[in-house]
Amino acid sequence: MLPWTGVPPRAWTSALLLIAGVGGLALVVSLVFGNTGVNIATLALLQVAAVLALATFSGNSGIVSFGHSAFMGIGAYVFGVLAMPKGIQASALPNLPLWLQGHQLSLAAALLIVLAVGLVVGILSGFPLARLSTGSAAIGTLAFLIIIHVTLIGARDFTRGSQTFYGVPRLTTVYVAFLAAATFILVARILKETPLGLKLRAARENEVAAAASGVNVRLSRHMGWALSITLSVTVGALYGSFLGAFSPKDFYFDLIFTLIAMLIVGGMLTVSGAVAGTVLLAGVVQILRQAETGIDLGSLHIPGIFGLPQLGMGLALLLTIWRRPLGLMGLREIGPDWPRRKLEPMPPEALHTKPAGAPLKVDQVTMRFGGLVALDNISFAVPPRQVTGLIGPNGAGKTTLINIICGQMKPTAGRIVIGGREMAGEAPHRVAVAGLGRTFQNIRLFDRMSALENVTVAALSKGHDAANARRVALAELARLGLAHRAEDLAGSFAYGDRRRLEIARALALEPRFLLLDEPAAGMNPAETDALIRVLESIRNDHEIGLLVVEHDMRLIMRLSDRMVVLNKGQKIAEGTPQDIRSDPKVIEAYIGTKRARH
Repeated sequence: MLPWTGVPPRAWTSALLLIAGVGGLALVVSLVFGNTGVNIATLALLQVAAVLALATFSGNSGIVSFGHSAFMGIGAYVFGVLAMPKGIQASALPNLPLWLQGHQLSLAAALLIVLAVGLVVGILSGFPLARLSTGSAAIGTLAFLIIIHVTLIGARDFTRGSQTFYGVPRLTTVYVAFLAAATFILVARILKETPLGLKLRAARENEVAAAASGVNVRLSRHMGWALSITLSVTVGALYGSFLGAFSPKDFYFDLIFTLIAMLIVGGMLTVSGAVAGTVLLAGVVQILRQAETGIDLGSLHIPGIFGLPQLGMGLALLLTIWRRPLGLMGLREIGPDWPRRKLEPMPPEALHTKPAGAPLKVDQVTMRFGGLVALDNISFAVPPRQVTGLIGPNGAGKTTLINIICGQMKPTAGRIVIGGREMAGEAPHRVAVAGLGRTFQNIRLFDRMSALENVTVAALSKGHDAANARRVALAELARLGLAHRAEDLAGSFAYGDRRRLEIARALALEPRFLLLDEPAAGMNPAETDALIRVLESIRNDHEIGLLVVEHDMRLIMRLSDRMVVLNKGQKIAEGTPQDIRSDPKVIEAYIGTKRARH
């Protein structure tokens, strides 16, 4: 199925409205200000495309990239070498290798090659970047900016070094710039609603929860980065063709500061914000450039201030961060807030997972941190169609064991077996797809995404296409009593509903086993009773095994078929709730030796 299949109509409407708005403004500026207006409109349209290239990665991943301007420079120089007239090339680049000499390609032919170069560069540069955490990745993009800048200066035979690279045919007309801006708007807006866009946004909101929902965070970021860099290199070629002559400094800090300021002022989380911020600051910069040389009002003369455009952008950036951290558009895309196309939830019988068969096994798991033994030879099984309770006092090792089972930590020794597959040391997203859904002690939702999108992300990880993933998500939301709030942002949910939404997301993975980490934490008695009914329903309706970690003894005793008790990293008891309730070791662990004797 094509990636844009199933994209809601409101996304297409939003993109078309943005294209019409940008085109209309460009037309007005061109008509009112003549040739000067045409140049202003062309530059603004190219800036729209450049900011959207940045937004396809930074807006969806949450990683602010400081390197995109340098990648634009690669596109500009590649295009210049390919499209430069032969006579000018012979004098400007006398040492150019023979295989690059004398091509003088058309705009379309040169752009095709530039696009291919951009894709290769994006894929290669994405390998190290995708392996970095969010903060480290942002610093990594700064390294790209410096490395590429130095390389452009050093590659004198290709770029003329720090001298002006001249002779590039000025083929980027206002019409070409508008076509680029329109294409980039469409790509950016549709990407946001595709499976890749949903997974990128999920990782942006909470990387740990995204991985637990089956999202391969590295792969998603790599793909998003490769697409974004391809777009940046392409728009860089058009920008270089618009300038006609340029040097590496034209693609350095000043340009990336401008692009980031435009993105943040408008709102980096929406395509509408990226476009609005670009148009607004482009207009402000043009006004400030006129004022930079001074303003003569007859009897009053205001002297010029050098750097006034940069000062204006800096103030706009600071004001936005202070007053509207999410930008002018916030989380809202322009256009009518039409509901999604009506979809029927997946029938309940289709949601039943296949019987788990073999139990989830924790086999002789040991975890050492230096000289500290956090877990010592722990073994137990979680049978299918049963609830296994895991309890223990604080510091017993429950959190460490949970992290090992879910793939967040690799044990020093031992095995974790899910559905007959050994998963110890596997990445969290592989563990999730293999059959382990989970919730968190401190609820981890994708707060700036809708409830439907939260659950859809997990359903996509099981291989469903976009339409069927939403049907699965709707069915799980209905099962947990949240279908009426499918389009609401998860961040607006009350505590109890957030717990249920997290469970719905875990169930959308169609797991063999479900791990619930203190599901009743923070709930009042009424909410706890409601949760017990939900969990009993899950046990009855799904043929899966539940592993419940809980401090609420009333809940865990009522719900569990079997229980495992940890204390100081060791398993001290295992059996039915009745056995556990009367076990002397358990009583001692919970209330102490002296009190137990009394």
